[in-house]
Amino acid sequence: MLRVLAVDDEVPALEELTYLLREDPRIGDVTGASEAAAALRGLSRMLAAGERLDAVFLDVRMPGLDGLDFSRLLTGFAAPPKVVFVTAHDDFAVTAYELGAVDYLLKPVRPERLAEAVRRVADAVGAADGPPGEDDDELIPVDLGGRTRLVPRRTVTHVVAHGDYVRLHTAEARYLVRMPLASLERRWEEAGFVRIHRSTLVSSAHITELRFDGGRALVQVGDELLPVSRRHTRQVRDLLVRGFRAAEPAGDLDG
Repeated sequence: MLRVLAVDDEVPALEELTYLLREDPRIGDVTGASEAAAALRGLSRMLAAGERLDAVFLDVRMPGLDGLDFSRLLTGFAAPPKVVFVTAHDDFAVTAYELGAVDYLLKPVRPERLAEAVRRVADAVGAADGPPGEDDDELIPVDLGGRTRLVPRRTVTHVVAHGDYVRLHTAEARYLVRMPLASLERRWEEAGFVRIHRSTLVSSAHITELRFDGGRALVQVGDELLPVSRRHTRQVRDLLVRGFRAAEPAGDLDG
């Protein structure tokens, strides 16, 4: 059972959120706080006493210590809880993602959307307690003219840098997100994303072919042929070879 903390300076919103969280059978304990600074002090005492907190459901705009600063302070703990932002403002979604938030909910919170956030918390807590599994994924918030869409990482074939932004490529669409490519590379390395060029990051799961043309290496990703820089050619080739060997059936040898 999950143990969670809800923080919101608006009392009616806090009461509604704690009520909905207590209705979820996956949650065993819910604590509410109307001030981020007080919540942080309580969390510090809790963790110092060896008690576990799995997640914080957190408003963004609050007087004094706001939700984003609260989230940044959590990174100083040895075992920080997962963070889900719950806010009426959709313009902080990318910042929340960069801070490692598990999910980003817009008010008024729909019960089915909150249930999905709780599922993501449960999955993230389970992944932290054991080896990563094939079902681990992230949702990337992208702004679409005032709307925020959550794009599953598994659907991203490759990422191309555009100044201070990156463009996420999927089979269906492309999304521009304000985020440095280097930080995305570090975050997604364990998910099989590899740098093939100073401006390009590719999901190895979507690479269908590595070819050489006149001394230049290229990878086939969907319908696109993407160039691999000389600096990254060996790393890409070794990654694909390891993936191929891992996929071979055990004991499938002649003789």
